[in-house]
Amino acid sequence: MNFRQAKWKEPMLNELSFDGRVGFVPPKDKKIPVTRPEDALPKSMLRDSVPLPELSQLQVLRHFNRLSQMNFSVELGMYPLGSCTMKYNPKVSEYIASHHGMRNAHPLQHYSTVQGLLSILYELELMLREITGMSRFSLAPAAGAHGELAGVLMIKKYLSDLGLEKKDEIIIPDSAHGTNPASASMAGFRVVKVDSDERGMLSASNVEKAITERTAGMMLTVPNTLGLFEGEVLEISEKIHNAGGLMYYDGANMNALLGKTRPAELGFDICHLNLHKTFGTPHGGGGPGAGPVGARGKVSEYLPVPLIEKEGENYRLDFSRSRSIGMIKGFMGNPAVLLRAYCYIRLMGREGLDDVSSFSVLAANYLWKLLDGKAYTTKHGRGIWRKHEVVVSVNSEEQGSAMRIAKAILDEGYHSPTTYFPLIVREALMIEPTEAEPVELIESYARLLNELFGKLKDDKGVFPRNTAVGRIDEAKASHPLTLRLHW
Repeated sequence: MNFRQAKWKEPMLNELSFDGRVGFVPPKDKKIPVTRPEDALPKSMLRDSVPLPELSQLQVLRHFNRLSQMNFSVELGMYPLGSCTMKYNPKVSEYIASHHGMRNAHPLQHYSTVQGLLSILYELELMLREITGMSRFSLAPAAGAHGELAGVLMIKKYLSDLGLEKKDEIIIPDSAHGTNPASASMAGFRVVKVDSDERGMLSASNVEKAITERTAGMMLTVPNTLGLFEGEVLEISEKIHNAGGLMYYDGANMNALLGKTRPAELGFDICHLNLHKTFGTPHGGGGPGAGPVGARGKVSEYLPVPLIEKEGENYRLDFSRSRSIGMIKGFMGNPAVLLRAYCYIRLMGREGLDDVSSFSVLAANYLWKLLDGKAYTTKHGRGIWRKHEVVVSVNSEEQGSAMRIAKAILDEGYHSPTTYFPLIVREALMIEPTEAEPVELIESYARLLNELFGKLKDDKGVFPRNTAVGRIDEAKASHPLTLRLHW
């Protein structure tokens, strides 16, 4: 059920280093006598010193294998990160994406040699259109936040073409993901914050108070980051449209709406989708991602290029759309990730995607009902069904902070939920079990959370005690990083 890590401090590579120890000796060549690796390189290309560890090949192999065993992944246990949706990636999708036709494809190949891949990406766009109600999609963005930036740049150019450059404000809820205000600011907009009400949701009247003649649009997540459906979203959309603005849908929480409703039906003009959160592709870690951005009506003319066009039985990339904001990434996004999403959607089908949202909502509400109300409270959404995630406030007056709970969870071999987000919730734990987790694990996780509440009241010890890495210096970790280049 859980993943208990052995308490093992892996030495740093420089601690294992021994002067003169090597892992590879180049073969001697009679024509080019080489006794040391550096002898094979021209003197002009050598640095005076390279302070690298000196290790044997076996030491390096063991070091990185130990590090891999100390890592936690969704394949080892539940990864209940609310608002980040770490869900299972089907192995068949990984297998298909590793096909040599995908691995060996090159972005500069002629269209005629990659017709199969282009046809798949074209079909993926058709499916995303159907799921969201958008008119067209660009598959170029490399992440959800990248899709956001593309979306607000589209709003900017659309309004500029209408002669409405004075519209330079984007309305954003206080519960929004941090990428929303960041994307709007990067696009040159002034961010106008609107507060949630006592329910943890937006009221149309509050939004109306924030609207001015400078309102360019609004960015909104549905369900919001509290896991609550914005019940007045249609009225909000109407007010933004009446003011001449556009509605932007942050698709981070689309996992809760699959098959139930579509962003276009809620009044949104532009939306992005986080493929890892909704369609079972790999999540972050510095690797390639994908955050397709879609739009409806005339706004779709501003999507970033290239778009895939079908002419007869052939497919091509269209870079010549006159109103487009242009390219936001080299070539055609990240096809290997897009291919995985295509596989996921084809595997699930219409009914399967509908089940995904149903079971994700059921799992979140079941976990919420299992939590001890005295230990974990919420002032938002009382009596309202959660959607895909649960946000609770740790009752810190009795037993400490959300961070202490999170570290204690790690100590027990489980992964902690998201902590301290959304910012409008005191000592927040944000838990998302997803549709993939078995009921036994959800019950086990809730039981652990309830037990930890009781244990930590009387335990003043520092957690974690059993993980490979102990409590970090959080002040130091938050300090701006200072880098120096050594040549």
